[in-house]
Amino acid sequence: MSLAVAIQMDPIESINIDTDSTFMMALEAQRRGHALWHYLPRDLALRHNRLFARARRLEVRRERGNHFTLGPAEELELAGMDVVLMRQDPPFDMAYITATHLLEHIHPKTLVVNDPAAVRNAPEKLFVTHFADLMPPTLITSSKEEVLAFRREYRDIIVKPLFGNGGAGVFHLKPGDENLGALLETFTQLYREPVIVQKYLPEIRQGDKRIILVDGEPAGAVSRIPAEGEARANFHAGGSAGRTALTARERDICAAIGPTLRRQGLVFVGIDVIGDWLTEINVTSPTGIQEINRLDGIAIERGLWDAIERRFHDSRPAPAA
Repeated sequence: MSLAVAIQMDPIESINIDTDSTFMMALEAQRRGHALWHYLPRDLALRHNRLFARARRLEVRRERGNHFTLGPAEELELAGMDVVLMRQDPPFDMAYITATHLLEHIHPKTLVVNDPAAVRNAPEKLFVTHFADLMPPTLITSSKEEVLAFRREYRDIIVKPLFGNGGAGVFHLKPGDENLGALLETFTQLYREPVIVQKYLPEIRQGDKRIILVDGEPAGAVSRIPAEGEARANFHAGGSAGRTALTARERDICAAIGPTLRRQGLVFVGIDVIGDWLTEINVTSPTGIQEINRLDGIAIERGLWDAIERRFHDSRPAPAA
């Protein structure tokens, strides 16, 4: 099965080929004989209700400093593609949301992974609230009084922006820390959205766990260990990768959320777990494939493409008798 695949992502020249998950998906697609195109979100155009992208044919290779070749720009009607991979990084802002609306014009006739409507409806720190029994104590609010009351109850807290990513803007406020008022004032100046406040989980000192789910099933996991003096384990914040295995609790978490992910067309998902608690469900542009592959000697991208090809096949009309 040879597919025409368009990849909506960030500039390919700027990726790190040793860590980037989209690069691995492109390598595997190419290995399977799929034809690849690359374009940026800003290259989309909806004209007379038909969706186009200014795209370039793409070839990839694992060579540092020479990892891609792009052909000349061409106008590509995305309804003519078999698959579009929506893989640009957050922030999850109005530009991101607009792209999901545009891609809805072609999905599911063209299979968009992940489903654009589901991506729009599942921002990381909000989607997880639909699984409240799996979460640590959490508050989402714009009210300073609510935050102060939450802190009085739990004393040791984490405060972070609702639509942040990569560990940016995450603060650990210990009991007695006098900076909460100033921090909330700063957040009010920077963001129009509420903040998210959670009970601090001391297990983070041993790292959190990024678990990759493919079509609702766990495919692998990596421990993200925070740097000395850090409360954030994100790789973007200097966290290091460690080999791990899923605990019984983590398998229960995956089993609890898996059916919802499958039903909503969220094929490639990364969840974050600290201790026994689910903290985020990442559906926009999950990462972690390469770290898990290296530590466990597996190839998650193969399972991803098996799932994408299966969904593509299942979405096609049955041949006439």
